[in-house]
Amino acid sequence: MKKLVFRIPATALLAAGLIAICVTPVAWVAPGLQALYVLPLAYAYWVVRNRTTVTEEGLVARGLFGSTTVKWDELKSIRLVRKGWLKAVKDDDTEVTLPAVRFMHLPALSLVSGGRVPDPSVVEEPAESSEEESVESEK
Repeated sequence: MKKLVFRIPATALLAAGLIAICVTPVAWVAPGLQALYVLPLAYAYWVVRNRTTVTEEGLVARGLFGSTTVKWDELKSIRLVRKGWLKAVKDDDTEVTLPAVRFMHLPALSLVSGGRVPDPSVVEEPAESSEEESVESEK
C-alpha cells in the first residue's frame, strides 16, 4: 500500500527553542509571567501535530485539534492557494486544508492517488487534427 506523509519540517522546532529563550527574561520579571512559556510549547505542538497523510484510499488532514478524512470518491477537486497549503474540495463544496501540502507536491500526490489528482508537470500533447493531415497529404 502506498502512503505519503507531508509534514512541517522538524527544523521548525528550532523556532520554538528560540522563542523560549527570548521569553525567559520577561517571564521572570513578575510572578505569573511564567505562563509565557506556553507560547513555545503551543508552537512546538502545532509543528508536530499538523500533517497530511495520503494513501490509495484517500487523504487524512490532521490539524491542531482534530483530523478530517476525505475518501477519493468524495473529492471534487484540489484548490490551489497562492501562498499557503492546498485545499481539498469535497462533493458538498466544503474545503479541507491539507497541512504542509503545496503546489510543488502535486506530482507526488498524483502518484500516490493513482492519477485521481492530475499531475501538472505532465503535458499532454494534443491529438493531430484530420485537417492538418489532409493538408499535408495534398502537398
